[in-house]
This record gives sequence, structure tokens and C-alpha cells, in this order.
Amino acid sequence: MKTLGICWIAYGIFRLCMVIAAALLAPTATLMFGALLARVADPFTWMDVFHVLYVCWAGLCFIGGILAILGGLTLARRPNAGRGFLFAASFLALSDLPVGAAIGVYTLIVLISAPPVARSERPRANAQEAF
Repeated sequence: MKTLGICWIAYGIFRLCMVIAAALLAPTATLMFGALLARVADPFTWMDVFHVLYVCWAGLCFIGGILAILGGLTLARRPNAGRGFLFAASFLALSDLPVGAAIGVYTLIVLISAPPVARSERPRANAQEAF
């Protein structure tokens, strides 16, 4: 589970780098999309739709990156921690081909097949921990 946590941390950093790249390349993306709008009716509406979708995509990448890093950090520390973060990050990563889909599907399989261990069912190291 520690290796999976490290993979999620690396993937989260990658997603945050995608957000930075999207912010830096926004003028280029706008210019490229605007070149396609020369022959359509009402190009300003389509440009507004493009900007809304672009910002939503960047927001999705940012949220997915933060959830991936938080889930990876908690999973690297404790095997049963961070399940909620990783479920959310896995679902958000499924649309990111090929790496996000691979790590998302694998994590969902691992988390669903291994139910969380309840605190009362964990083995104790010695008798003094019971008090």
C-alpha cells in the first residue's frame, strides 16, 4: 500500500503541473480555438463556452491533484487511512488516459476488494495498549 500511496503522490503532482501548464498556455489555446470559429455563427458565444469548459477542466485537475496528494500521503503512512480521498481521486482520474485510468481502476479494485479494518479488530502489540 505504501507503493500505491507514492504513485498517487506522483500522479497528484503531475495533475497540479497540468493546471500550471493550462494556465500558462491559456492564451495559445484561446488563439487556436478562435481560429476555428471564423466560419461559425455567433463565435463569441462559442468562445465563452470554450473558456468555461477550459476553467472547469483546470479546476477538475486541481481538485483531483489535491485529493491524490492527500490520499497518497495518508495511504503511505497508514494502510487503511485515506480511503475517502482515494475513492474520490480514483473517480476523477478515470477520465485521464492512460495513466489516470490505470491508477484509478487499480486503486478502485484494491479499495473495494479489501474492506477497511475496524479499530476494534486490529491486533494489539501488547496488553498495555488495551487500557
